[in-house]
Amino acid sequence: MPRLFTALEIPRNAAMSLSLLRGGLPGARWIDVENYHITLRFIGDVDGRTADEIVDRLDRIDRPEFSLTLNGIGSFGSKKPHSIWAGVSAAPELYALQGEIERICQRLGLAPDPRKFTPHVTLARLKASRLDDVVHYLGGRGDFHTLPFKVSRFVLLSSKESVGGGPYLTEEIFPLHEPAGASSFVGRSLQPEKSLL
Repeated sequence: MPRLFTALEIPRNAAMSLSLLRGGLPGARWIDVENYHITLRFIGDVDGRTADEIVDRLDRIDRPEFSLTLNGIGSFGSKKPHSIWAGVSAAPELYALQGEIERICQRLGLAPDPRKFTPHVTLARLKASRLDDVVHYLGGRGDFHTLPFKVSRFVLLSSKESVGGGPYLTEEIFPLHEPAGASSFVGRSLQPEKSLL
């Protein structure tokens, strides 16, 4: 069974903004744009029955859509940086969704995730990058941010045994629902307003 994890996809506009951060750091292996994502919970290698149970439970999650913004960049590994990431705005709905997925995984017998949830998009993995180069790279890009985007679903992804960074395969899609009171434009044709200029 391939390694599984739950994640949020990055929409095209935000992914294109992230792609502009590529380059300018010796020793960096940049993640392909189509593989950008925000990991919610790493599940790992599980047998087919456990995978089916996970899908069944995740399918019952009933949470509203929400908005996110990507902002700021940083690195993991303070003395010896091993990856570059873009930060994610702290949305309570994101933490609530991640917490529910974590509880489902633990109820199904998976060990708790040992790492504290730090939402981010991995941009590059670092092999032999010098600390000075990393500091210089981050110093010129600290004001990075995207426009807000809507999160309307989360996905179950699989990855083949590799060094990390893709390619990933979407195994299942789990929609989030429209927030209560959200107006619906279904069936109405939206015409651009006429300009008086």
